Amino acid sequence: MRHRKVSRRLGTDTEHHRAILRNQVTDLFKYGRITTTLAKAKELRRVADKMITLAKRGDLASRRRALGFIRDKAVVRKLFTELREKYLDRPGGYTRVIKLGPRRGDAAMMAIVELVEEKISTKPSKIKKERLKKVNEFIKRKKKEYGLIKEEPKEEAKEQTKEEKSQEETVEAQTQESTQEASSEVQESKE
Repeated sequence: MRHRKVSRRLGTDTEHHRAILRNQVTDLFKYGRITTTLAKAKELRRVADKMITLAKRGDLASRRRALGFIRDKAVVRKLFTELREKYLDRPGGYTRVIKLGPRRGDAAMMAIVELVEEKISTKPSKIKKERLKKVNEFIKRKKKEYGLIKEEPKEEAKEQTKEEKSQEETVEAQTQESTQEASSEVQESKE
């Protein structure tokens, strides 16, 4: 029975399982992205994150542990220099798994595993915006009912006041101009 066994069975025996993961981790660090089945991708993510954590430590013992698993000195050198600097401030989640869909031959679910470069920015959906707007309006309405906030004048009233203010400003400017002209005429007549 396989009770309390954490990992997935990716081959017939443990050596094959370890060899698959070792090769895939090496290729992931070498190329930055690989395509594999979903089960292998999820298992690969665990091991790759552990290797990057070893690289973030950066000491000799960590380098030797990484060499014991990866066994390609160029890849380990890249891991402990470039990738270490890139992920030094990141607390975790160094890899991303993107599902592709079933493979044609045997309908196995395929996925892309890639090293995270930067955060993916998603555009918020219109439905979410509308729902949030309705919730905020409901909260504001309830606060007004319970007297927690004072009622604000309506937007139309605000717009009207803006228009009235602009009209008043133009009238004041015209009256100032006319008073200046009248005072200049009075001064000319006195001279």
